[in-house]
Amino acid sequence: MRRLLRSRPTETDEHHRATNFEIFFDLVFVFALTRIIAFMGRPPTFLTLAQGLLLLFLMWYSWQPYVWLGNQARADVGLIRAGTAFGMAALFVAALVIPDAFRRPGAGLAAPLTLAVAFGASRSLQLVLYFYVAADDRRQRQTLTRFSVPTAASWIPLVLGAVAGGSTQTVLWLVALVIDTGGGRIASAASGWLLRSASHFSERHSLVVIIALGESLISVGAGAGRAVTRGPVMVAALLGLATALCLWWLYFEYVAPAAARALAGLRGLRRGQIGGDAYSITHFGLIAGIIYVALGIEQVLHDTAGRDRPDGQPLGWVSATALYGGVVLYLAGRATFTRLTLGAVPASQAVAAAVALALVPAAQALPALAALGLLTAFLVALSLYEWRRPGQPVPAGTG
Repeated sequence: MRRLLRSRPTETDEHHRATNFEIFFDLVFVFALTRIIAFMGRPPTFLTLAQGLLLLFLMWYSWQPYVWLGNQARADVGLIRAGTAFGMAALFVAALVIPDAFRRPGAGLAAPLTLAVAFGASRSLQLVLYFYVAADDRRQRQTLTRFSVPTAASWIPLVLGAVAGGSTQTVLWLVALVIDTGGGRIASAASGWLLRSASHFSERHSLVVIIALGESLISVGAGAGRAVTRGPVMVAALLGLATALCLWWLYFEYVAPAAARALAGLRGLRRGQIGGDAYSITHFGLIAGIIYVALGIEQVLHDTAGRDRPDGQPLGWVSATALYGGVVLYLAGRATFTRLTLGAVPASQAVAAAVALALVPAAQALPALAALGLLTAFLVALSLYEWRRPGQPVPAGTG
């Protein structure tokens, strides 16, 4: 223990890549996503969709700071590994209580307060570890000091909301979100962040996107249950797979490799600024879109299996908004990501998000299976269009 406390962090360099320990942390984060989907789906309402977005924000900003920390010093060595393990445990505890995050306290620990305390513990650990890594970097210590103020201030409405419960909790947690993101943005702009390895940073975000996409496949099983061998249910399951595959292709085939190369070509604080905007902020929209799509697919499978309503009944506004709105968020996030990293975005990317949004009214009036089929057909057509048209960013290894 004495040797651990006296050790110095192992700084990363330009060629640093994601470690196995960090990938394990990503799995804990994705476990939190499964809990958020479970919360929103019992049963899905517009309120639970909004509250689920708040919960995702808390989980994202429990995970995201450790990506930056692991970019400064190896996450699998010494005191950083020990501290990150405790931060991981805090995220895991927060994820466990998510399904009851907006419910009145019952027997045992109050879930909302447990989540708030776990979130605060995770963020506090990350700040302490970051100060430890930046001990010899005056600029980074200044940035951390400024950043700590809104971070700590956001915990006040977070805890008060957890104690108050009800609609007050939702409002106060929204206030906490604004303080944390808005104040953090101002603090970051004042002195900036150092991003040592562009490859590590882009890789961590790409990994969490692909793992989150796997959540949509898990939702297929959750929604189908034992009815998966029925013909319509099997068709819906395959459509869910095709939807996830298209979302994967639309991000990984062209955009992600080109963006990673662009980030690697930047230097100094400019790299940190683009990394923060394009990855730390914009990827929140991508992940939010994925979990909404996963929830929508789960509801389609649930309805197609016929457990709650007969076949042929319209999907409904809530499920259609989750399914199609998730794709809108994903496509809009991809367009913003492209704009921030590559400097320009093809018009087709913005048009695609608008078309998906325009399809929501039609989708809510269709049977569940038809609504999913329409969305899959749209995504397949979009993927084929981008594959065939010229002017796309060149995939890695072909330019």
